[in-house]
Amino acid sequence: MSQQKLQRLTSTIHSCKLCEHSLPFEPNPIVRPSRTAKILIIGQAPGTKVHETSISWNDASGNKLREWMGIDRDVFYNIEKIAIMPMGFCYPGKGKSGDLPPRPECAPQWHASLLALMPQIELVLLIGMYAQKYYLQSERKSNLTETVKAWKQYSPRYLPMPHPSPRNKLWLKKNAWFERDVIPVLKRRVKKLTC
Repeated sequence: MSQQKLQRLTSTIHSCKLCEHSLPFEPNPIVRPSRTAKILIIGQAPGTKVHETSISWNDASGNKLREWMGIDRDVFYNIEKIAIMPMGFCYPGKGKSGDLPPRPECAPQWHASLLALMPQIELVLLIGMYAQKYYLQSERKSNLTETVKAWKQYSPRYLPMPHPSPRNKLWLKKNAWFERDVIPVLKRRVKKLTC
């Protein structure tokens, strides 16, 4: 019964046109909920490549994220193991220095309903400041770096992370502790939850 509810909700989301007037292209909501996955990835919003292919994290950022998680594409896209629910489900358009922020309508409209049908989730990767702001609220630190540094405070449910975009190479270089200290923990948890 719950699987049918999740399928119906996903179908409704895929036909959503809530913010189509604000999008550069036809709405193409990208979301991969799951009744069995123990890991949920909450990122920002699809980029152009993801919009074109309708495959979540199907870009350079996805390659880096899979590397951080220590898994290949087969495990990453196994809906029984990993669920994906971005802050904004459609490509929001181009800004001055990259893509625009996720549309603000998606998370309040859909996230709670989806999460209610995914009670088995044990680890939520909060990728980027939009996901961290929405889910950590007053527990979030003054900026992304400080929030990610405090990752133990949010464990075991949440793991705040920087975005794995190639644009973040400078952040990763300045904050080498992230890949040295946090990524091994992430890999261990992912392995345990996907076996």
